[in-house]
Amino acid sequence: MADEIELIYKGVNYKFPLVHGTENETAIDIKTLRAQTGLITLDPGFKNTGSCQSEITFLDGEEGILRYRGYSIEDLANQYSFIEVAHLLIYGDLPTTEQLDKFENDIRDYALVDEDFKIILKSFPKSAHPMGILSSLTSALIAFNPSSVDINSEKDFYEAIIMLLAKFPVLASWTHRKMKGLPLNYPSYELSYTENLAHMMFRMPNKDFKASKTVVSVLNKLLILHADHEQNCSTSTVRMVGSSHAGLFASIASGISALWGPLHGGANQAVIEMLEEIRIDGGDTQKFMAKAKDKNDPFRLMGFGHRVYKNFDPRAKIIKKAADEVLSELGIDDPVLDIAKRLEQEALQDPYFVDRKLYPNVDFYSGIIYRALGIPTEMFTVMFAIGRLPGWIAQWKEMRFNKEPIGRPRQVYTGATHRSP
Repeated sequence: MADEIELIYKGVNYKFPLVHGTENETAIDIKTLRAQTGLITLDPGFKNTGSCQSEITFLDGEEGILRYRGYSIEDLANQYSFIEVAHLLIYGDLPTTEQLDKFENDIRDYALVDEDFKIILKSFPKSAHPMGILSSLTSALIAFNPSSVDINSEKDFYEAIIMLLAKFPVLASWTHRKMKGLPLNYPSYELSYTENLAHMMFRMPNKDFKASKTVVSVLNKLLILHADHEQNCSTSTVRMVGSSHAGLFASIASGISALWGPLHGGANQAVIEMLEEIRIDGGDTQKFMAKAKDKNDPFRLMGFGHRVYKNFDPRAKIIKKAADEVLSELGIDDPVLDIAKRLEQEALQDPYFVDRKLYPNVDFYSGIIYRALGIPTEMFTVMFAIGRLPGWIAQWKEMRFNKEPIGRPRQVYTGATHRSP
């Protein structure tokens, strides 16, 4: 394979180097394109544009492959804890026993949140969307920790990472409790990270609470499956904001806002809203399957197929099994979940969906699980954000350590030319 590519423009030959990834991806390095030719590229949505070189996550949508730092998502979700995977994403390797003990204990030590956060939380009406609250509370971390993260100081950077991992699930659970009008819970030093998340979200003040192993396991898997996903909208936002040398907390808050959109992190919420729509209409799943196949009907089945995965979503295979286990253990009688099961079975057997590889994706199953656990639909994206946090941190860290330039896309101007007043 040639190590450069030629562009002929107005009779002049220009050469641009090729960049090869470790998984046989090849890119044209066009950083000198404008300087050499006066041209820019136009790529709406950056579908064909690589914004960086990254060692964190590999994704092959055609083959249904997802790996963090070289480890398959299947191995990680089935054998490791979320905190072990967070360490892998941020630092490049799975932790040793000694490193894991320190990592977990440091997170426990930093898990207390300043009491003044309750004042900020109280100022929001109960009707406020939890993603707006979470983004605001994350931004507020800057006010309570005003000094900028010095990326050249290993100690400062480590403390910032630990602080975010420790306090983020507390703020997320408080957002959930605010919605429900319930008293706020604090983490327990005796519990694991995922057990603490369940404890803070679900424990009632008038009874003891211990999350089942099945619930803890499925939450752990969901967090791992959402931990990173290459250069998606929110991750690119974190890197873009961080490229201005905005701080880690501010960059993460921007990622939360990007994740909020229904085309990104809000997809699992859209699944439940669609199922509710079907229930209200009478629950005839075959009717809505026909609507989904009708090109002239605007209805779309949410949670089926994926923009990136053209064959199957490897995360969906993992979480389908966990969803079946949770639903079996909880034994919930919910017409919406019954509709979800029927849709799943019909889609897996319908030639239209099978031929187009429109299989249920991770958003379909995660929405079902969160509903079964009693989590409000508006909180689904918050749960996504908890999982995505270590990926955002890892991407921000990589961008800063690589000394990437400030993000500054070009444009093709199509407005009015010079006009006199």
